[in-house]
Parts: sequence; structure tokens; C-alpha cells
Amino acid sequence: MKNIRKRQSPISADSIARSADKGQDVSRFFTNKGKMMRPIQRVNVDFSSPMLEELDRTAEEMNISRQAVIKTLIRYALDQGYLARRGRTGSRRS
Repeated sequence: MKNIRKRQSPISADSIARSADKGQDVSRFFTNKGKMMRPIQRVNVDFSSPMLEELDRTAEEMNISRQAVIKTLIRYALDQGYLARRGRTGSRRS
């Protein structure tokens, strides 16, 4: 018969923090393999009906969620703004 090891459920960040507060070694929980994710903040945005319909059509065409379309378009606009600002400051060098 095979030895089957039960997987331990992940330990919450709160319980790791409590252990650290007690002075216990918590280094085993940190592998430096992951990427630090900032907390997500929810926002409410009002859209007109025609804009929502357009977003929904785009989402359906791309086979992704409406939220993914909104995030993608906002990321694109922010990147374009960054590149435009960078281009203006870079062209003024003498």
C-alpha cells in the first residue's frame, strides 16, 4: 500500500504574523518564489447604457469578462499616457 501524505492547508498570513510577533522563526513560509501582490481595492464606476453595451459586445468578441475588458483598456490608456509624458520630457533635451 502506498504512503499517502495529506497536504496541509495553507497557513494564513495572520497566523504567520502572530507567530512572528511571538518571536518564532517564520522564514520557512517565505520562499522568494512569488510576487508581492498589493491589496485590491474595489471602486464603483458609472457607465451609460450604450457604453455598457459596447463593453459587453467587446467582452463577448474577446471571450473575456467585462471586468477584464475594462482593466485592459484602462491599463492601455495609462501606458499610453506614460509614454506620451516620457516622450515630451525626452524630446526637450539640448
